[in-house]
Amino acid sequence: MYLLKVYCANCQTLLYKYQKEGPGFLIKCYKDRIQEDYTNGDLKCPKCGEKFARDAMYQRKPANKIIRAKVYVRR
Repeated sequence: MYLLKVYCANCQTLLYKYQKEGPGFLIKCYKDRIQEDYTNGDLKCPKCGEKFARDAMYQRKPANKIIRAKVYVRR
């Protein structure tokens, strides 16, 4: 497991610090693995208002499904 910083692709605002497990692209964020949430919980960027994810369920766990090209990540 490693920590990722998730940013808005539109205005470069930090959205999450997320604990990712395994290799590959960030497709979904399990809500219990979000370490720090800088959004208002409405899945929109607090600075520009761009919607970056939608609610989903994966393996009976609540998650945020990332909308493609709306975010970028850094370690």
